[in-house]
Order: sequence, then structure tokens, then C-alpha cells
Amino acid sequence: MGASVTTDALAQSAAYPYEFLIMDQAKEKSTMVDPSEIIQKLHLAGKSRIVEKDSHQGMRVPAAEHVLRKILGDLSNEKLMRHKGSILDDARDLFLQADPAWLLDCCQNDMSDIVQMYVNFTAALIQYSGLPRCETDSGELPDDAYELIPERACNVAQTLKALLSKLQARPEHVMPHLTMVSPESVLRVIVPQMVIFCATHCEEKPWTNAASRLAADELLAATVQAVGCKTVTQLLCGSEEEGRGALGAVLHLMKPQMNKNTWKLSPATKHVFWWLLQKVRRPWLAEHLDVVLPPSLLFSDDYRTENKILGVRCLQHIIDNVPAAELLQYNRAQVVYHALYSHLYTPEASLIQNVLSCLLDLLPLIEKSHVIRGQQRANHYDKVFCLILTHMEVEDKIPLRRVYAQNLPIFTERLGIMVVRHLKRLQRVILGYLEVYDGPEEAARLGVLQAFQSMIQQAWPRMSIRLEVLLKSLLKFIYDMATDQGPTPPHVKEELLQDATHCLILLNRCCERKVTVLLEGVRQSCKNATVLDCLQRVQQDV
Repeated sequence: MGASVTTDALAQSAAYPYEFLIMDQAKEKSTMVDPSEIIQKLHLAGKSRIVEKDSHQGMRVPAAEHVLRKILGDLSNEKLMRHKGSILDDARDLFLQADPAWLLDCCQNDMSDIVQMYVNFTAALIQYSGLPRCETDSGELPDDAYELIPERACNVAQTLKALLSKLQARPEHVMPHLTMVSPESVLRVIVPQMVIFCATHCEEKPWTNAASRLAADELLAATVQAVGCKTVTQLLCGSEEEGRGALGAVLHLMKPQMNKNTWKLSPATKHVFWWLLQKVRRPWLAEHLDVVLPPSLLFSDDYRTENKILGVRCLQHIIDNVPAAELLQYNRAQVVYHALYSHLYTPEASLIQNVLSCLLDLLPLIEKSHVIRGQQRANHYDKVFCLILTHMEVEDKIPLRRVYAQNLPIFTERLGIMVVRHLKRLQRVILGYLEVYDGPEEAARLGVLQAFQSMIQQAWPRMSIRLEVLLKSLLKFIYDMATDQGPTPPHVKEELLQDATHCLILLNRCCERKVTVLLEGVRQSCKNATVLDCLQRVQQDV
């Protein structure tokens, strides 16, 4: 290490100030100095392009590969756990001071070895800020288990950002005899790890704070810029000009963590997967369907409600962004349908809302229009609708009643004329819900009034034989709302009365104006101005 530099080498170093850092590096493999000493030498060497002879004495350093391997070994040493913060500082200073030519020099080694060394180095950095292993069946840890994670994540993000800045830069001077790894080849293999790291720490979670989230966001922005992309979606999906993005490599890295035995070992796994999935839409998601579908089904099959909801949301994103032909192939759509249908037996309002929304997106793919095809047999719509009515008839929890009522109109509309198969039960459910107050917002009664209108429109030929029952129920509801002194806000009452009045108008139209005749007697005996106003609107409808 202390060998003097020749006059020719000194002269050449005036033009290439970092050449002395890479001369005779093969002779340096047997000796390793403290990384902090090397950083000091890099700092001194970079102060001026013209370096005096005395400043070169004893300043030659090993190849970047050897220095980084030394730091990598220290990061992997459990005995040095307390000192890893300073080790990261050394790594960050190394990247800030070193010249890109030195960092990418192969030093008579195989290029793939240098690339793999950077992969291992990046993985070790990220592992330092990794979440503790979770051995509980819940897949969650107490918040105090993450106490050290935000600070570590900040340090790792800053170190990786310094590395990116060097890979993104280009050496000012490259020696003719120097063999360098291309920055693109290094970026290509470390970007997937950086994306996973950023996705882990960029959102508000128990293991993040404002500083760590900001550091992760900045690193993600630097990563996008380093690979020449404009958005995270472009980074993941690629473009027609540049080809495929990093999503395939990212999912490949995550795959071992997303099977039934491993996905709960890290609380971040499911959140990183969901973050990635949201960034990818048509037409790119179809290419990765076989990779993203199994974890989504796995999450939805968990016993915890929050995991079920996350899984259902993943499934809905897949349904919305993958072509129907791909979903129907190999009975994938049927598998998803059965997974969703089983959740309809769960008495959790938030889960049922997500499941019904997902089913409404999935069922059109499975069932083509039965009206066009003249189909008469019961289908998946009938099966789901029948189960919804069964639950609605006996449900006494207000949140669940609201969810069912809000989704009832669209299912009724989707069934079309075939709703007559369920007309008796549907009528019973609608009229029963109209009699029950469900809070100032009246979400359930507003929903069933919409379903009432849809029922009349879709099954209008059957309304005349049910006119008496339906008319009595609507008139009773209108009178109750007109005389109600409860906490329901006026604008909600007005909306309820408008919807009920519209039901009367629809009944009048499909029953050959019989409603108008029947309401004459009511108008003569009723003194309530609100009720009379509603009846007047029915009379005026032409």
C-alpha cells in the first residue's frame, strides 16, 4: 500500500485524477484497510484535478469491489449490530466521495461478479431496515417492535440514494485500459429491491414516521429518474420504446414471501403487494395474472376481516384490469366467484360491501345477457340475489341492512325481467324495510326505494295484480314521513318523499292510470299538505 508512484503515473494522474486509485489493484487484494481510511483518501484525491506528488504517497486504495465486500461483511456480522449505523455512514460517504469509474471497475474480474456484489450489497442494506420476523398467526406485531425501523430506513434510503446518484452520473475520464460495468446493468438488478423497500416505507404504517416516509418517497423519485422514467407506473410497466418494466422482477423477488406459509412472517408483505398492484393497470396486468391472482385469493381466504377485505380489493382490481378472456381461461373467473360467494355468509358490513361491489364487476364476465340469449334457467345472478334476499329478511344489524339495501337496486336492474323469479320475496323485503327507521341518514330506506322503482320498471307486467298492497304501503310511508317529528334532516325527508312519489308515478304508468283513480278518494279525505302535494304530482304526470 505504501509503494511510491512513478513519475509517469503522476503525470498521467494530472489528466485522470482517480487513476492512482485503480492502478495495480490486483496487488491490493491481500490487504484490506478500514473503509473510513479509504473514504478519507477518496476525499483528498477529489479535492483537485492537479495533485502534487507528495499527496500520492501511500494513498492508493483497493478496488471498489473489495471495499464494498468489507462493508457488506460488516453489515452481515451480528456482532457489529450496534455499529451498523456508522457502517452505513461509511458506505454513504464512500458513494458520495468516490468516482463512478472506480465504483464500476471490474479489476480483472468477471462483470457478473461485480453486478452480483451490488445486488448483495443492496440486499444487505435493505435487510438492515427490515421488519422483525412475525411468528404470530395474526401476522401483526405490537407497535413498539418497530421502534428502531424508521431511523434505520432513513439511513438506508440516504445511502441508496447516494449510490443511485453515482450510477446515474457518468465518469468524467475513463482510462483506455479500464474495464467497467455499465451503470445500466447495475441499475437493472438493484431497482426491484429498491422498489420493494420504498413501497414498504412510503405509506403511513406502524413501522414508519414522517421522516422515513419522506426518505422513501425521495428515493423512489430518484429511482424513477435514474432509469429514465417519468412515473412509477412507467418504471414498473415499461413502455413500447423501452420494453418491459421492473414489475416482473419485483414480483419474482416477492414470490417466496407470498405463499401460504410465509406471507404473514412480514407485516409489510401484503401492503407492498397491494401498493404494487394499484400501480399497474390495463393492459400490463394481464401479463402477470398468474403471479398476482394466487396471493389475492390467499389474502381473501384469511380468517381476519382486514385481510379478507384487502384480498377482495386485490381481486376487484384484477377483474377491472385484466381482459375477460384471460379471466375465463382455465376457469379462473369461477374460482374467484366461489371465493367471493363464500364471503356473503360473513356478518361484516365492510367486507360485504367490498364483496358485492366485486361481484357486480365479475358477474357480467361469467353471465352474458340472458335477455339477449333468451336464457330461462337460473344463473349466478339469481344465486347471489337469492342469498341477498335471504340475509335481508332476517338481518337486524343496521350497518348490514344499509349495505344490502344500497346494493339491491343494481342487482334488481341486472336481473331484468327475470326478477319475477324472486318477486314475492323481493316485495316482502322492500315493504318490510320501508317500515323500519335506520337513523337520520335513512340509507336503508333510500336504497329500497330505489330498488322499488327498479322492481316496477323491470317487472311491470306483474305490478297490476300487486297494486293494492304496494299502493297501501307507499301511502302509509308517505304519510309517516310527512308527519314525522324525529331527527331526520329535512333534505333527507324530501328525498324520501320524492322517491316514494316517483314509485307511485311508475305504478300509475304501468297499471293504466288506475293509481290516479284510487287516489281520488284519498285526496278528498286527507288534510296534510305534504301528502296532498305528493298526490298532486302523481295526478299531474302525463
